[in-house]
Amino acid sequence: MQEEKKALSEGFSADGYIIDQDCFHEYRYRTMRADLNSCGWIAAYNLRRFLGQEAAWDDVRQEMEEMHVLNVPGPTHMRVMRQYLSRYIPGIKEVFGREKALAAAAKSAAGIFRYREENIPHFISYIRCGEGQFRFFNVTDEKEDSTMTMEQFGREHLLQGRVIALTVEESG
Repeated sequence: MQEEKKALSEGFSADGYIIDQDCFHEYRYRTMRADLNSCGWIAAYNLRRFLGQEAAWDDVRQEMEEMHVLNVPGPTHMRVMRQYLSRYIPGIKEVFGREKALAAAAKSAAGIFRYREENIPHFISYIRCGEGQFRFFNVTDEKEDSTMTMEQFGREHLLQGRVIALTVEESG
């Protein structure tokens, strides 16, 4: 039991963002082990955390799971992501296409990308950290908590399939 708690704690950054979905293997999401398909609710949790909203990660996981029409194995559906974010983040913008998504994200304070990572549908969250740099969470192994420019992220990760950015604008 102590080992499980340690493993779960390793999934979080020092400042409380979820950075590694592999540490959620003891939990279920959509009838599967959550380490296999939890990128959607993790991205939503991280974005809400950045915005200062109090939300327990397990509440986000459960609420998003309940929003799926069928309780079958699979990833977070885009319909569920839109519905969930619209409940908690008014004014979030959705942009389609690689170049348009990168441009919108580069101007935003934070957001979520939906794209294919290693040919698997994936959601990741990011936050602006100044000087043209962004912090990306739960991207891949070895890049669980990475800082890079938006251009670098696009060059290294937005390589295949449809790209969607869900962005939160800078305030003021």
